[in-house]
Order: sequence, then C-alpha cells, then structure tokens
Amino acid sequence: MDAFFELHRDLPREGPGEPADIAWASNLVDLKPAAQMADVACGPGGDIAALLAAAPDGHVTALDKTAHFVGAARDAWTNDGRVTVLKADMARIMNRYDMIWCAGAVYFLGVTQALTAWRKSLHPGGVIAFSEACWFTDTPSDRAKSYWDREYPAMTDASGIAAQVSDAGYEVLGTRRLADPAWEAYFAPLEARINLLRPMANARVQAVLDEAEEEISCWRAHRDDYGYLLSVVRPR
Repeated sequence: MDAFFELHRDLPREGPGEPADIAWASNLVDLKPAAQMADVACGPGGDIAALLAAAPDGHVTALDKTAHFVGAARDAWTNDGRVTVLKADMARIMNRYDMIWCAGAVYFLGVTQALTAWRKSLHPGGVIAFSEACWFTDTPSDRAKSYWDREYPAMTDASGIAAQVSDAGYEVLGTRRLADPAWEAYFAPLEARINLLRPMANARVQAVLDEAEEEISCWRAHRDDYGYLLSVVRPR
C-alpha cells in the first residue's frame, strides 16, 4: 500500500469522471438546489465541486474509509460549510439523502448488495447514481479480457448491470457511458505522476507504476471494448 499511495498521492481523483456526468445525473432527476447528497468512497474529493454546482444550496457528506483520501478531501473543503468529510465505511451510510453518488466504487460491495444496503439512506424519491465498469462488446480483445479478468472478473455488460439493479428492487431512470474526457481527467495526472516517479522508484514502486501504465495503455487501445456505465436508479 505504501507503493500505491506513493503513486496516488495528490492526484485530483481516483477514477474516471468529469463534472458533465454529475450535471447529467442531476438534470435527469431535477435535483433540487438544496439537495442533501452523499459522495460515497469519495477518494480525495474530486467530485465534490460538481455536486455542489448541481445543488448550490445543498450539502455534501463525503465519506471514504482510507485516511489518506479523507485527509486530502478535508484539506480541500475544510472552510466550506456545505461539505462534511467523514472517515467511514461505504457499507454503512448514516443519515438520509436525496442523492447518493458513487463513482467507480460500487464493485467493492457488488451492485445489488450496495443498492440494498443504501435503500434505508434515501429520502422518499431519492436516487442513487453510480458508475460501474462495463463491457461494451461481446467480443473484447484478448488484452482487455486478460486485464479485467485480473482486476474485476465479475465485470458484466449493461444488461447485466440492469439485472443487478432490478434484483435490488430498483428501477433504472437513465444510463450514460463515461466519455473520453472523464477517463483522461484521471489518466493524465496519473501519467504525469508515473513519469515523475519513474527515475527514482525502487522495485516495489516500479511494479505499481507498470500496473498503472498497463491500465492506461489498455484503455487507450481498447476503449471501444469497455468503459464505465453511469446509472441513475431509484427504489421501486
């Protein structure tokens, strides 16, 4: 983990995403300006500004169980009364919200398990918006298949995600594929960090850098095969 954080220290975000994703989700459900929102597994807080832009009179409770990321998010938002940053487990969300946002982290619990656990934390009419790794083809390249078989063997396609949503007792209000700028918002700073660390890295850090470079290179070569699907869902 020391090598991981050596690479990920001071990155603006911990996965693909862009403000346009949050704007799309909030417009889809006509999110009210004073909405109460949870940013689950928030990382260093890369989505907090966009959530506040969607509901400028609202409040974001951002939570992550990793102290490093909690500290980074608190440093960035300590002077804004609209934001509370907590060190907390995503499996146990306290309080109730109009929208629960989870960028790329539902897989830690599983889609059905996460949605089931979070139902009690929604206000009536509340929604959950989450992005999940997704196959876009039935015939992915060998390289892409090999990469995701290692990283996330349970990865499925859009219909598989929809089935998991239904199994939790939710309906899908809309879906959106994360666009290339969302990926580059994550990969460009990550790549710059790799280049900075590479000359002085020890063997353990070199291995982490190699893994990150393969993640970047694989997506750039095979982006038509897979990506992230953003789903906005509501309890039935």
